[in-house]
Amino acid sequence: MQITDLKPTLVWDFFHQITQVPRPSKKEGKIVQFLLDFAAQYGLEAKQDGANNVLILKPATPGKENLKTVILQSHVDMVCEKNSDIQFNFETDAIQTRIDGEWLKATGTTLGADDGIGVAAAMAILISKDIAHGPLACLFTTDEETGLTGAYALRKDFLNGDILLNLDSEEWGEFCIGCAGGKNTMGTFTYEKKSVPQDYFWFEVRVSGLNGGHSGSDINVGLGNANKILTRYLWQLRQESPLALSRIDGGNLSNAIAREALAVAGVPFASKEKVSTILNVLQAELSAELAKVDKNVQLSIQSVETPAFCIDADTGNNLLNALYALPHGVIGMSHEIQGLVETSTNLASVKMKEEGKILVTTSQRSSTGSLKINVVNIVKSVFKLAGAEVYETEGYPGWKPNPDSAILKVSEKVFENLFAEKPKVIAIHAGLECGLFSEKNPGLDMISCGPTIMGAHSPDERIEIATVEKWWKFLLELLKAIPAK
Repeated sequence: MQITDLKPTLVWDFFHQITQVPRPSKKEGKIVQFLLDFAAQYGLEAKQDGANNVLILKPATPGKENLKTVILQSHVDMVCEKNSDIQFNFETDAIQTRIDGEWLKATGTTLGADDGIGVAAAMAILISKDIAHGPLACLFTTDEETGLTGAYALRKDFLNGDILLNLDSEEWGEFCIGCAGGKNTMGTFTYEKKSVPQDYFWFEVRVSGLNGGHSGSDINVGLGNANKILTRYLWQLRQESPLALSRIDGGNLSNAIAREALAVAGVPFASKEKVSTILNVLQAELSAELAKVDKNVQLSIQSVETPAFCIDADTGNNLLNALYALPHGVIGMSHEIQGLVETSTNLASVKMKEEGKILVTTSQRSSTGSLKINVVNIVKSVFKLAGAEVYETEGYPGWKPNPDSAILKVSEKVFENLFAEKPKVIAIHAGLECGLFSEKNPGLDMISCGPTIMGAHSPDERIEIATVEKWWKFLLELLKAIPAK
């Protein structure tokens, strides 16, 4: 069976087409043109703003002109993560999908169901002629995954509507009515290239086999972070032997928990056995600690040729101390919503950049603005103590839950009528663009919903096929039930 054989056919057909269009964050030109060509093909009114956000309009079906205007919103970019053994260029290559039992997956890469399935559903609604609905505005935003910059740049006069349905949630049967705000905090270490010490044993150490995951929705699972594990090893080795560091690299995206990391380091030949001994002990500890969540965690070493240079000792020590001290994971739980993570931080990536620079990227989230700033300041203080230059992004606001939302009440009723059960109403620790939409258009009544997607932001991303059809049926019934103005 192929993806285009799945039901609802129109949704899956559009999703397949989307997987063939490269769409990394900040490089969405091809998918934007794809949407504009789609609108032109079907005679739909479309416009594009300076941030490449696309709005496609569809008039109400006859007799439904008096209903409130609904905005169907999804983002066009995708997280680009792949396994290290896969040759794949996200700027040119098509995603290779495969059906695995009840799930649709990609081969060795992220699938892009976050949020390609939302884009596909909106496209299917736009061209369907047998769906009853009021006036529709389908908003496709850019660069959601690396800063929500498309939603940030959206002008208040770009779209008008009464109700916004965000199609970017990842658990079928749940209606999201609130989310965390977020911010990235970066520290840059400047190092000097030094001649490598003589009579050193040089090796490469790798962390692999971790599942990775979303730095918001998965932060409470306790998944292994490759950057923290790599640092733990190097820091322990440094306590027992002089250590020279030549290279370090780990993680990729600010909104993903690091899955892989590596370093090239050296110790005196007299300490060579410690390299393996400490690694073996740590491997056993990690296998026990992560048995329930990351059972395939793997630490490995191999000898390498003497590198051309090493990082000066002071910077290397400051970097390792900072990476060890930087917090990662849940900082606090909500006192208002049981089980909701309120505040967290993610040690996302460590990258050797242009000459003499090492960039450490972290991300912080909180549903309480003051606590978001507090955890940002905790991270900044660690960087400053280690002598790094600190930079923080503007960040994005949270979306305050409204349990009395009118569209929530309508959605709950439609869901119960269709499936004879109550949906779960939640707020999430991940970020959604709804906070920005609410800030720009305070009168918007919003909910977020979607089919079940697991492993988002990792090569294990997968979408549960059966939930897409249920979600589609729900959306069609909800559009029929939209109240009059």
